[in-house]
Amino acid sequence: MAITNQRVAEHEFLIGLYEDPYFPDHVLDRGKAILVLLCERIEAERPADLAALYVLTHAATEEFNLLEAEFEAAGSEIETCAREEIGEAFWAVALAYGFTDADSEELIATREW
Repeated sequence: MAITNQRVAEHEFLIGLYEDPYFPDHVLDRGKAILVLLCERIEAERPADLAALYVLTHAATEEFNLLEAEFEAAGSEIETCAREEIGEAFWAVALAYGFTDADSEELIATREW
């Protein structure tokens, strides 16, 4: 499914991490795919309220939890810089879909990183 939200379609997810050689591109590509899939799910399911949005963002956050092992296997980790960049990506997605009153911490409340 192609993303129809132009703001999201043009957004360069995790760009700050791609610019840092500490973070392996192949793992970042998987993280970017998680975010794109989140956008596709939002467009397909059209959450009616924050509670419904949080169900989707929590599921995507749990995918990032699983990705932590891949970061570690590649000699990296989801550390402070990465946590902030990932959190900002979730916030950008919420804003792009009109959820301006979303809580940035609640978006990723299920994180283990």
